[in-house]
Amino acid sequence: MTSNASVPLFIADHLAIDFLNARYGVGAASRECFVDDRAVLDWLKSAGVAPEGIQEAPQGLCALALELRAGAQALIDGAKAGACAPTTLVNRILEQGRRSRALEWDQATARFILVEKTRGTDAASLLEPVAAALADLLAAGSLDRVKQCEGDGCSLLFCDLTKSHRRRWCSMAVCGNRMKVAAFRARKKG
Repeated sequence: MTSNASVPLFIADHLAIDFLNARYGVGAASRECFVDDRAVLDWLKSAGVAPEGIQEAPQGLCALALELRAGAQALIDGAKAGACAPTTLVNRILEQGRRSRALEWDQATARFILVEKTRGTDAASLLEPVAAALADLLAAGSLDRVKQCEGDGCSLLFCDLTKSHRRRWCSMAVCGNRMKVAAFRARKKG
């Protein structure tokens, strides 16, 4: 089955913010990446957080991803406003999807290594890296670096990791260029 998911945009410099950006655009230009279980699995693979070798998306993955995204948005908005939002869903995914750790002998290097593995391929296990990234973002208290693009009609968020913390656009190549051209034309007219 082929999904009608939009192309994901990985411009935020943070997994949890890219997860929020899986729905982008406004009005008629609105796009959704999470249209079904397969589309969410494809997004997780593109983000580099899906376990190797997984081929089938578990039933309910899309529903849980949409619920997590709504909860993540509420948590970020609440924290930015100095208020608390429910953490139940994030904590449930963190607990149910918790990775197992095991000490194993690596024959190639002749030493022990610590290996992390997903507990399974259920929806919570697949979404655990996103929930963990969200929890890290919220706990680090660096939400002042989470910004919305200043481009006209752009709904994308990003994590400003620039040295000066003055990033204004989701992408300089798209919104930044468009806004600079518009400003140039406005100056030429005036």
